[in-house]
Amino acid sequence: MSTVRRLIVVVLFDGVDLLDVTGPPEVFSLARRESDEAAGYEVVLAAETMDPVTTGAGVRVLPDVTFDALSTERIDTLIVPGAVEIDSRRRVHPLTDPHVVARVKQLADRTRRVTSVCVGAHILAAAGLLDGRRATTHWSTAQQLADDHPAVEVDADPIFIREGDVWTGAGISACLDLSLALIADDLGEAVALSVARQLVMYLKRPSGQSQFSVPLEQPSMTRRIEDLRHHVMRNIGEPLTVADLAGHAHISDRQLTRIFKTELGTTPHAYVESARVEVARSRLETTDATLERIASLCGFGTVDTLVRAFRRRLDTTPTEYRRRFRADGARD
Repeated sequence: MSTVRRLIVVVLFDGVDLLDVTGPPEVFSLARRESDEAAGYEVVLAAETMDPVTTGAGVRVLPDVTFDALSTERIDTLIVPGAVEIDSRRRVHPLTDPHVVARVKQLADRTRRVTSVCVGAHILAAAGLLDGRRATTHWSTAQQLADDHPAVEVDADPIFIREGDVWTGAGISACLDLSLALIADDLGEAVALSVARQLVMYLKRPSGQSQFSVPLEQPSMTRRIEDLRHHVMRNIGEPLTVADLAGHAHISDRQLTRIFKTELGTTPHAYVESARVEVARSRLETTDATLERIASLCGFGTVDTLVRAFRRRLDTTPTEYRRRFRADGARD
């Protein structure tokens, strides 16, 4: 099987946030390891010259390539990190060097998708790449982004936002969530979930907001719990009572409850409900299946039970969730 080359370019400039630069390459490197098929990701750090770049943390980073050397390259993904300065009153101000803005605009013309991390959204906006689009950035600079660029619809709540071929991420650590979403878009949710597990973090779904995150994928300390979790997902439409799970694990009901509490900080019943909600979320986002069918397939039994679980876990209803997060081209 031939490998699709996916050239990912991370923009470097003086003062850039270090984690914005180093986070995505780490995530994409894990995708190469976790994917059954070669992911084809090639990540390079690009700067004006090959001289070391001093980040906002004071750590110097060596570029892999210059902007000019990329003039004939077809870029798959452009990642634009951010940089800030803090004034005497401890207020945060995003930096948008005109030369960096111009370079980003040039690179974007040859890029399949453009992304920003944290206050990197201000650079995309200055380059005109967010006009007419909904975008997010770090909460501390969201109002400034809206004030400086009225043509951008700024939403400070989501972890990240996808608008066509332009993606924007919120806080600095959201570069990991954004990278996982890009991997899911390229290689599927299964690969992204495997990477998330290696990072010991939750998998955020594309366009997902923090308040709609079910903490389903906490790391397991034993093979027994990991096996039980896979058993739950494989049999999500079944009753999955405490007795069922204990029987599968060949332990007593009491021991099962104790293991779930110790390792996952929850009860078997609560975990199963979280798993059902997670699967129901996916079906609401990607299919046109009725609530009755989703309730049945996910083990809720009735729509009322499905609705109560969504209100309890996500503080919304399945209908409202679908309206907000349903993907284009959803299937039956």
